[in-house]
Amino acid sequence: MRVLAIDTALAACSAAVLDTEHGGIVASESLPMLRGHAEALLPLLQRVMHQARLSFPDIDRIAVTTGPGSFTGLRVGIAAARGIALAADKPAVGLSTLSAYAAPHIANDERFPVVAAIDARHNHVYLQVFAPGGRLFTAPRLAPLREAVKAAAETSSCIAGSAARLVAAGLSADDAVPVSVDASPAPDIAWVARMGAVVPEEQAPLRPQYLRAPDAQPQNAAQLPRR
Repeated sequence: MRVLAIDTALAACSAAVLDTEHGGIVASESLPMLRGHAEALLPLLQRVMHQARLSFPDIDRIAVTTGPGSFTGLRVGIAAARGIALAADKPAVGLSTLSAYAAPHIANDERFPVVAAIDARHNHVYLQVFAPGGRLFTAPRLAPLREAVKAAAETSSCIAGSAARLVAAGLSADDAVPVSVDASPAPDIAWVARMGAVVPEEQAPLRPQYLRAPDAQPQNAAQLPRR
């Protein structure tokens, strides 16, 4: 299977092509950025596809991170995935950003739980806890930072995500010692591609997982009265 993976959910604009039958990841590029995903993504996709020596109809499936993450970034990645899927007549799947953070640690050692946490600002995180073996322990949710710290404190675990250092810093000397702390600003795009190759389509809808309302709200009080 050939999978085109896209991630614009957080602090990177990334794409990769996975060929499960011929060498794994055959092309990949990741550009660190907080803004500008919309302008960077299409040229990046062209470079990755050229490196893979493929055209979009050669792809069997498109995979994209669907959040949680930046509202604008999520829309950019999902729109691109939908457009490519429509034009190439190929299926597209959506993958949780939190799952993408957890995946390499679950694959590396299934004995330990993984606490995946993305910084949501204002002492809150997007949080999901995976039991040993990758079994879901909690659903993804917006939570106070202290809840993520408590989850990590209860047992030795891998802490992954852009808020990983915040969670680790909240642990006390009496808490369980983390197995590892992975504070990457964005998931590894190679793992987005690998997850995209195996996830059942019916379990991976292509819709954003915002988990919170946008910070920007309409200024209703400033509206002029209608005549």
